[in-house]
Parts: sequence; structure tokens; C-alpha cells
Amino acid sequence: MISQAAGGIPKDAGNTDKKQIMRLYAMHYKRTFSNDIPRIVFGYPSQMTVLESWINSFRRAPEQYAAEASYADSIDNHMAGKPEVFEKEERENAKQFYETDDHSVTAVPEKSALKRTLDSRHIQFIALGGGIGTGLFIGSASELANGGPASLILNFFIMGFMLICVVFSLGELASVLPVSGAHSAYATRFIDPAWGFAMGYNYFLQWLVTAPIEFTAASIMIQFWDTKEVVPRGVWIAIFFIVLLVINLFGVRGYAEFEFIATLIKVITVIGLIIVMICIDCGGTPSNKYLGAATWHNPGAFNNSFKGFCASFAGVAFAFAGSELIGLAAAETREPRKVLPKACQQIVLRIVLFYIVSLFLVSLIVPYDHPKLHDDSGSSYDPKQSPFVIALQIGQIKVLPHIVNAVIILSTISVANAAVFASSRTLLALSEQGFAPKFFQYVDRAGRPLPAVILTLLFGLLGFLIYSTQESTVFSWLLGISGLAVIFAWGSICLCHIRFRAAWTRQGNSLAELPWTSPLGIMGSYSGLFMSLLVLIAYFYRSAFPIGEGKMTPQDRAYTFFENMLSLVIVLVFFLAYKIYHRTRLVRIEDMDLQTGRREVVPLEVLEQERAERRSLPLYKKILSFIF
Repeated sequence: MISQAAGGIPKDAGNTDKKQIMRLYAMHYKRTFSNDIPRIVFGYPSQMTVLESWINSFRRAPEQYAAEASYADSIDNHMAGKPEVFEKEERENAKQFYETDDHSVTAVPEKSALKRTLDSRHIQFIALGGGIGTGLFIGSASELANGGPASLILNFFIMGFMLICVVFSLGELASVLPVSGAHSAYATRFIDPAWGFAMGYNYFLQWLVTAPIEFTAASIMIQFWDTKEVVPRGVWIAIFFIVLLVINLFGVRGYAEFEFIATLIKVITVIGLIIVMICIDCGGTPSNKYLGAATWHNPGAFNNSFKGFCASFAGVAFAFAGSELIGLAAAETREPRKVLPKACQQIVLRIVLFYIVSLFLVSLIVPYDHPKLHDDSGSSYDPKQSPFVIALQIGQIKVLPHIVNAVIILSTISVANAAVFASSRTLLALSEQGFAPKFFQYVDRAGRPLPAVILTLLFGLLGFLIYSTQESTVFSWLLGISGLAVIFAWGSICLCHIRFRAAWTRQGNSLAELPWTSPLGIMGSYSGLFMSLLVLIAYFYRSAFPIGEGKMTPQDRAYTFFENMLSLVIVLVFFLAYKIYHRTRLVRIEDMDLQTGRREVVPLEVLEQERAERRSLPLYKKILSFIF
């Protein structure tokens, strides 16, 4: 009786049937189940105290409605032929749509307990502020010192275009398949299960080690004010840990709301810094000195020739890490097909305004040979090393450096918060794919994958290794784990998009049926994949032939090389081990699953109408829509 509507509206359906199906997406019918069903399903009385509700929220989430024809049959019989569209939350959890003999559509929820509560503003701000952190505020110092201002700006242009390619490819995938653990799930489905296994653990480990690193970084930056360490660094690490624990008690909503506030502060700060640095360069500050482009002439635009360019090229890539989080967030988003395209467009504004413009202005003020750019403290997170702080000091502005340092500390907490989200969701997805123990599939009633979140938070306690005699060694190897991880993730996303497009057309679908297509198309994915390979080559060259290699012993050079290339070793070991043990093969184009995880199969007529409405908008509205 029930047939799966995997490809949307059947091609042989008449116009009347199509119109009926189209109307179903706009209709809301109340469920007619008895009032006792919620009690039976969720297992708790309808009236509970706040404390009881909070405690109960940590219990395992109830079994979701199975995506089986038998359940769809029961619903159809219960409704007696009436068109059925579930309530809002259940419709949002729909894995597949089923079409009955009378051409009504029944949404059947998937077995996923993750809450889909993220709004458009959450996703847009996650995309906008995902990469605004220590990579911009502090990490750019070493890139400016190594390659000079011209290398810095050129590399941000190149890597910015690469990131646009990656995010646009990811946006197309996630808008049609908003599945849990997007990156590893796509790799498993469209490339090879062994590659999905390797990418899943590569991405999981990248973010797992990030939390303790960021805790340590924040404690170092506190010393900008507490120079004598009156309050021990361990106390600050404990405070930051508790803050992160409280945020994650609120589930994905807590993560998103914190990111919204943090991103808003970071955006306002960067815009303010741009205005202030224009004033400094023009001599409109207490320094009263016009600078112009003097730093590009003396000491010059480039440093360390080609080797400096490669060193800067490899380092710039990591300033953008975190932009791909919108793929993970798509699984917990209300309307991914509408929200994700707008979020992907935000990446263009972020790259142009927040990176290229701000760093160009910094390079006009701070010469690459400035002594504070070079890390003499032994820490990669010394706030005094920030080119923005140095620029403000050159302009003789006394208050703003303190504000910038506070924002940098907020950025570290934001990155640590993102680390908990990314690693826990990736581990959940690995467990759902059979790549990790089953108990990591536990999701409570509030949509929190508790075992995965707890593991990530506990790993953050490694921040207390600051009291170890081997502190620098431990943290350098932790940084090595996350070194190239994001580059592998980006390249894998582009390759997944290439193979997805091939499967989509091979299996009889048209591009018009996709909710959203990448403006750069398939060539954007090829470009992103090619540039990912270039970054790997540049990083290999930078590691094998580091700046100042003549002053290093062979043992130091070997140690530095393997430390920097640790991510490559992890990916190869995980991939080859799974490949050899399970003897997996490359997934054939014809065998790729393009339906599992599709939240809604929107009729082509609806999509065409929406596109026509967007095309008819005035130019100024199109521009505003693209920016905001």
C-alpha cells in the first residue's frame, strides 16, 4: 500500500496529484492520538517540577519512530486516507517521505534523538565566526614574520578562495543530506568506508585535542594582566572548564547561543579594529605619525623568499579551521535547505572583510621584522605577540589592547566550545556507523550525546599538564595531531561533492531537483581538492626544510618533521588498517545511497517557484540577502 517517494513526485503523477502533494508541505494537521500516548512514549508524567524535568532530561531519549512501511501503514490507517503531515518537531526529524495510493504523503521520522533546534541566526553566526579566533588575532604574527606582508595577503586570498570552494561544496551536500557526522558520513557513503573511518577519527582527534590546548592558551593570555601570576594558571583552567561544562548542559542550543554572542562580540571588535587601524595609518591617533605603506618598502613586502611564502601558505590554512562546522550543525538545524545556503554565502564576507582587509591594514602598521612578532616567550599564544596589539601600541592607544586581549580570551573559549561540539557529534556519528563502541550512541532527552560530550570534556583536563615537567613536549605533539587534520577534511569534502554529483546524475536525477547548488559548481570542488593537495605539499616542504634549518641539528630537524606530519601518519594508519582488515572497495557510483538522511523531498515545482521568486527580487534586495 505504501510506496517510498525517494525521488520526490512520481514522473507519471498528474498535475492534480502534484498540486495536492505540493500543498502538503504547507499544511499542518494535529495528531489525533490519544492524550495517553505522550505518557507512554516518553515514560514520565505530564506534570513535573523543574528539577525533576532537568534530571529526567539526562535519561536516554525515547526510541524514535522507525522508518518502516509498517509504521507508515498504521498511520495511514489511523488517518483513514486523510493527508498526514506530522507536528513540527516530528516533521523536522523526517528521514523519508512515503506516498500512499491516494497520493497523500506521510513523513516517517528517522531513528535520531538529536534535537533540531538551531535557527538561521545560529547557523549564520557559526559560519561567520567559526574561524575568527587565535589564528587571526595571534597566529597571523608568525605568518607575517615568516613571509612578509605580501606573502600574508596573497596566501589569505588563495586560501580564502579554497575555503569558499569547500564551504560551497559542503553546503550543497548538507542541504540535501543533513546527516549526523557529515564529513565522515559523506566519505563512507561516497568514497570508501575505510576513508570514512580515517576521516572520522582524523576529525575527531583534531577537535579532541583542541579543548586542552585552548584552555592552556587562555590561561597564558590572562598573564597579559596578571604578569606575576598571582592567580595560578591552573585556577583559570578550572574556571574555563566549568564554564564549558555549564554551556554544554544546555545541549546544542547552549553551544549555538554562546557562539552567537561570542561571534557578535568578535565581529564588532574586528570592525572597530579596522576603523582604528585606518586612523593609526593616517596619523589620526596620539602617535600623530602618518605611516602609509612604508612597511611594504622598508623592510619590504616579502621575507625569506619562496621558503617564507610556503611557510606562510601552510600556516594561513589553519586560521580558517572551524568553517566546516556548519556541516555538522546541519543535522541539528530546523530547515537546512533554506538556512545553509545563506550561511555559506556569509563565508565570502568573512574572508574579504575580517581577514584580508584587517590584515592588510595591520601590515601597513607593523613591519615583519618587528621584534615582538617573533616568539621569544616559548608560547604560541603570547598576547603581546598579536599584530593587532602591536599595531595599537604603535598608535599609542592604551585601552584597546586590553579589550583586544579580552576578545582573544573569549575566542579561545569559543574554539574550545566548538571543539566539544565537533568532537562529540563526530564520535556519535562514528558510533552510528559502527566505527566506535555502541554506548557512544546514547543521546539523552535534551538531545545531548552524553558519553561523547563527557569524554571530550574530560580530555580537556589535560590542560593541567601545564604543571608537568614535559609540558612543552606534550602540547607540541597535541598540536601535531591537529596540524594537517583540517586540510584532509577539506579535501575529502570536495572529493565527496565530486562523486555525489556523478551519482546524482547517473541515477536519473537532475541538478534542478537539488535544494541548492554550489555557485562554483563541480569545478569549485576540483579547485578546492587541488589546493588542498598544494597545502599538503607546502606543509611537507616547510617541515622538511624549515626556516633556519642551518642552525638545527639533524635530530632536531627529524623531530620537527615528524611532529608536523603527525596528522598524515594518523590518516594513513587508520585508512590502511581498516582497508586491509575489512577489504573495503571504492563505492561504485551506481551503488551510492542518495536517499537515506534526506529530510524532505521537495517537489520540483516548489523549488522552481522559490528560485523564480528570488530571481524577481530587486538588485538591492539580492545584495542585502547575500550579505545578511
